[in-house]
Order: sequence, then C-alpha cells, then structure tokens
Amino acid sequence: MKQSIFIVISNRKVAKNTFEMKLSGDISHITAPGQFVNIQLDGFYLRRPISVCDAENGVLTLVYKVVGKGTEKMAEMTGGEELDILTGLGNGYDLTKCGDNPLLVGGGVGLPPMFLLAKELVKAGKKVKVIAGFGSADEVFYKEEFENIGAEFTVTTVDGSCGIKGFVTNALETVGEYSSICSCGPEPMLKALYSATSAPAQFSFEERMGCGFGACMGCSCKTVTGYKRICKDGPVLCREEILWEKQ
Repeated sequence: MKQSIFIVISNRKVAKNTFEMKLSGDISHITAPGQFVNIQLDGFYLRRPISVCDAENGVLTLVYKVVGKGTEKMAEMTGGEELDILTGLGNGYDLTKCGDNPLLVGGGVGLPPMFLLAKELVKAGKKVKVIAGFGSADEVFYKEEFENIGAEFTVTTVDGSCGIKGFVTNALETVGEYSSICSCGPEPMLKALYSATSAPAQFSFEERMGCGFGACMGCSCKTVTGYKRICKDGPVLCREEILWEKQ
C-alpha cells in the first residue's frame, strides 16, 4: 500500500451517471488487475474505494458511478485538481488460473476492473471473451475500448434496449466454450453466475469498508476457510472459498 497525491488529467461522463477519471501519479504499487484504490475527499471522513480500471505509463484510470455525495463530488472535479489516494489495495485476479479462453463477466461498475484484466490476458496470448451486464442502453460503456484491445464483447441489458435481453447469465450459451470465469459485480449477479456455471472461477466482491487495508475488520465475511477481510484478503475470492449466506 502507498499513499500518494494524484493530479486529475480528465474527468468525463461515459454513460448514465457513470464517469471516467484519469489521474497522473505513482502507480507502482498497482500490481494486479482487480485491485482497488481508496480516495480521500475533502469534507468526508471515510475514503471511497474504487476499482482500478487501468494503470499504465503513470496514468491511473477509474470508472465510477455517481451513487452518493462522495461520488457526486468526484464527478464535479476538473483537470489539475489533486486527490490523496491509497494504491495497491486488495489481492486482485490470478492470471495463472485463467487458462487459454477466459470469460470475464462484469455487471455495471463491476465492469471496469475487467478492462485491465482483459489487457493483461490479451498480452499473454489468451483469447478473451467479455459479458457486460447493464440495466439499459444508456448505461452501456467501454464497448469500443474492450474491442480495441482484442476482446470479444457481449452486452446484456435488463430491458433489452441493447444487446441480449436479460442478465449476464442469459448470455452464457452464446459465448461458446471458456476455460475459466473472472467476475465482478453486485452479489446477486455473482451468486447467479456461480450457480449457473461450474468452470474454475474468481469472483470480486463489493463490501462497505472502513479503513480499506485490513485494520478495522469492518468488511469481514465468512468463507470455507474462515473469516476473510474483503479489502485485504479479497476482494477476489476463488469459487471453492465462497460460502453464500442463506436468505
């Protein structure tokens, strides 16, 4: 983990309530796709955890959704402003477990960490397929970005206004064979994907966090091997570790 000051390069709207922020700074502690950063915002006690979308050539890319006062403040930021950011948080995805034909599945703002993962897998010579789930066409983002790096990109929308109508699980039969699954998104989506598939899988979980680096224990969850901290031991967990709480 490293605390650094980053400078906003750009901050643009890419879909409904969704923004892409590019920042310059020290990205040396971002070592694996699926890690996150924790952002300090003036006037807010707790930092905001945001998944890393991309990190290359000294530029950190974050894609975030405006869901509260903190992200509203982020959306108002312009080039040249500074942010205090903790980098190198979380354990990320293990590329050695992905096989030759990995399937990446992202729901909403669970899609951004799939971008850096896809880039690294494509560089390693893997044939990457992506399923991206959204509510409607105006929420879709990064389709061209994924296709430009060589990933096969499939969109699903709940209302059918773009791509396949339904949820990400409705697109599983259309993508052909895959060697493994890497996913990030809301827990109901992860649980449905877990139940609908049997391939080796890595799932990234979202939890409310206090410190973001494992000290407060606020984001602990029960797994097969005991309690784990999503911020420190996760956010990525393998299929065989996961225990779903009964509803």
